[in-house]
Amino acid sequence: MIIKRTAVCVNSFKPHILSLYSVKIDNMTELRKILGENMKAYRSELGYSQARLAELINTAPQYINQIETGKRFPTDTMLEKIALALEKKAHELFSIGHYKKKIEKEWKNQLLIDLEHFIHNRITS
Repeated sequence: MIIKRTAVCVNSFKPHILSLYSVKIDNMTELRKILGENMKAYRSELGYSQARLAELINTAPQYINQIETGKRFPTDTMLEKIALALEKKAHELFSIGHYKKKIEKEWKNQLLIDLEHFIHNRITS
């Protein structure tokens, strides 16, 4: 499953296409990022720190951090524990909603920077 959106932007007087996001579910790196973003979002919604989540599932806070930063991928048993502690179903940990929002926010911020540079160049030239 691939999701892709593009937008036209102007930078230094030249139009170019910026890719908004491309999520490849079959890519393990992207899957880890999606899992990490969702864990952070769901944990924050419940007001849990990494230490609190780790305590609830009987693991180290460093392990939670490694999962959330995409450095480690949990076992199926640990995924079930995480989902239960976050009051979610295991498959909800892989929803692209939170990840997509993060990518869109980064893209919008970059677009604003590009527009600011473009306007500045137009004014000063």
